[in-house]
Amino acid sequence: MVFDSAHLDLQPYAGFAMDSYVRRTHCSWEDADWQSLLVQRFHHVPVVESMELPAAADLHLILPVAGRAVMETRAGGPWHRRTWAPDRLELAVPDRSVLRRYRGDGPLRSIQVHIPRGTVERTAAQLGSREVDYASMAASVAAGDPLLVEAVRAVGSAAETGDLYAEASAAFLAVHLLTRHCGAPERRGPVREDARVRAAIALMRDRLAEPLTLADVADEVHLSVFHLVRVFRRVTGQTPHRYLTRLRVEEAKRLLRETDFTVARIAPLCGFADPGALSTAFLRHTGVRPSAYRNS
Repeated sequence: MVFDSAHLDLQPYAGFAMDSYVRRTHCSWEDADWQSLLVQRFHHVPVVESMELPAAADLHLILPVAGRAVMETRAGGPWHRRTWAPDRLELAVPDRSVLRRYRGDGPLRSIQVHIPRGTVERTAAQLGSREVDYASMAASVAAGDPLLVEAVRAVGSAAETGDLYAEASAAFLAVHLLTRHCGAPERRGPVREDARVRAAIALMRDRLAEPLTLADVADEVHLSVFHLVRVFRRVTGQTPHRYLTRLRVEEAKRLLRETDFTVARIAPLCGFADPGALSTAFLRHTGVRPSAYRNS
């Protein structure tokens, strides 16, 4: 890691034992003489028992491009689980150190982009926003953004040398994050809430087979349980519990169509405690039992 940047806050990485966790295969600072944007490509070790990521001020985008892993992260509270998988983009919340542990199914690779905090906040001021809610931005990014994924892939493979390309790329990424994942100042409240509902749905999909409480979801998207239920119903027309059950039933329908798994095997794959719970929910949502659905 480089520590003498006038634009980026890299000093927190001074004590980070990077070589224990990753092998860097590209660094835009060294390989392309970029100053306004730091882009790196990494090969990761497949298993990490404990890794503390430092609290840096800049925006840090992490794009997995190969491999899958069960990733657990803790930032002063309970552990939160998510799946590392290609194109599942993550934005690390600035100024927040986290503990991380994971177990992959083989080689893992990523593209990681550091956008200077100063670039983002100057852009926010130009857009008329006085304060950026980075936690809300991170939750919105986690819900999915194909354009941002492609932009990160593009800067990760760019061969342009000199800082002009880096400066323009940093400006584009900042504008996109602020307009797509924060919203205009006058709409900030509803936009933030909508982004967190999208993040809640992404979490439900990601952990469909696991026991998942309302408190787990609320904590992950930085809302109280009461507030989550209220905004979730406003955005989707359903309670989080009913929406999650519908997602689980939809996955059960897919497995009934595409596999020869028994109902007993499908139930836990979709987050149901037993075949009876699956059958009851399936009947309520579709009007038929799982066996009748498969036969049809």
